[in-house]
Amino acid sequence: MQFVFEDYVLDQQRRELTLRGQVVAVGPQVFDLLLQLVIHHDRVVSKDDLLQAVWGGRIVSESTITSHINAVRKAIGDTGEQQRLVRTVPRKGYRFVGEITVGQTGEAPRPDWPGSGAPPPDEPTQMRSTLALPDKPSITVLPFQNLSGDPEQEYFADGVVEDIIAALSRIRWLFVIARNSSFTYKGRVVDVHGVGQELGVRYVLEGSVRRCGNKVRITGQLIDATTGTHIWAERFEGLLNDIFELQDRIAESVVGAIAPQLERAEIERAKRKPTESLDAYDYYLRGMAKLHNGTREAIEEALPLFCQAIELDPEFASAYGMAAWCHLWRKLNGWMADRPREIAEGARLARLAVELGRDDAVALTRGGHALGHLADDIDGGIAIIDRARLLNPNLAPAWFLGGILRVLRGETDAAIEDLAHAARLSPLDPEMFRMQVGMALAHFISGRFDCALTWAEKALGNLPSLLAAVALVAASHALSGQMEKAQEAMQRLHELDPSLRISQLKDWLPIQRPEDLARLADGLRLAGLSE
Repeated sequence: MQFVFEDYVLDQQRRELTLRGQVVAVGPQVFDLLLQLVIHHDRVVSKDDLLQAVWGGRIVSESTITSHINAVRKAIGDTGEQQRLVRTVPRKGYRFVGEITVGQTGEAPRPDWPGSGAPPPDEPTQMRSTLALPDKPSITVLPFQNLSGDPEQEYFADGVVEDIIAALSRIRWLFVIARNSSFTYKGRVVDVHGVGQELGVRYVLEGSVRRCGNKVRITGQLIDATTGTHIWAERFEGLLNDIFELQDRIAESVVGAIAPQLERAEIERAKRKPTESLDAYDYYLRGMAKLHNGTREAIEEALPLFCQAIELDPEFASAYGMAAWCHLWRKLNGWMADRPREIAEGARLARLAVELGRDDAVALTRGGHALGHLADDIDGGIAIIDRARLLNPNLAPAWFLGGILRVLRGETDAAIEDLAHAARLSPLDPEMFRMQVGMALAHFISGRFDCALTWAEKALGNLPSLLAAVALVAASHALSGQMEKAQEAMQRLHELDPSLRISQLKDWLPIQRPEDLARLADGLRLAGLSE
């Protein structure tokens, strides 16, 4: 349905607002809010109505609603002073007061057309089959083609797809089409663009299965259905000796590989949007792009972006977790200007992330890890991240950040397994340097200084300013008797953080076992760090 007012057209089917034929950029929640006001222009729309329709019944602050109303007015050339089109009714809500015609021809809405905007019974099939994209990343996993000519492999391929759908469904920021809808395409030649329109999704994962003797080969590719762009493609192989274990492993590998690719694709899409059209999720994505970078300048840019996301959506648990994590990263690299205040603020944000995100694996992972560092609550942080793993066992950060906390608790063997698992889940992860420095610390605490050096240098190859990696290089060289190299690394350590001292190590890095902390102190002392 199209709603026409003044020179604007609000197209519900396309989820598009245009002014004299030119698209007006608006965020998804702003669009939904305007749509509710326009559909119900014959009455006052209460704030409770808006909370239910736009925010799914979640309680948000008065300022959030007000900021979205202001964004609606700005998009349609109105202001709070003029209230030419959107009028505030004190203590009641809001009403759209502009003159509206419905559809291109100006026909009135049919009586049988529900307020939700579903097409009338006699709407053409093509119109009825095109669904609007949801306001978060969306994907369908199509049945994989069986290229083996072996009917037995049909069941194996279907099982892999079902496992992938189930695993993707655990990712809270992702809208996943249910298995029964995806499997209606089984055995059909499909057009990815058409599938995207029919199911209302941006991304389509398709693939094939082929048997070669006792081997099975699965191929998969991820496509942006709106543009036809190939985002990711990979091949997985295994033996049929234990078909169910192979099925699980392939599903895990596919999900672990495509989740970061989806996030990168969404980040790039958010970067291309004009800043005046950003909503909370777009700010969050832009912050994630900076956070992955890890440099001081990037984190200084990321933190305000996460704070902006929180301001627009005060219930955005993952944004709280990422904001807290920015404070943690500033502490770990010696970038804090007012340590007590920033540590307290980071811990506050982390607690809110955990409280608001009880079922959000991302919020629990970042919030739990931040609490481990900022509140020196390693045990509590591990318990929180373990819950995140149960919610989403394919979330690589839950494995590498949980692994790092286990290193700090002295569980080096378990930590190395966790970190290796994270790297297998996400082998091209933009945060690989965090996994590498975790490995370096685990091997250092275990007394394997050569291995610690190798991993620390890998981390520095990805992020040269990583203070913990430089410290591990200095201490490992010193304890291995390579004093000249240790002193070179110590000079670099002084350049990155001139204030770091032996007496501050426990406050800097919350290593729990005294013997582990003593080993690091001994190495850095030998390398030349002052008391």
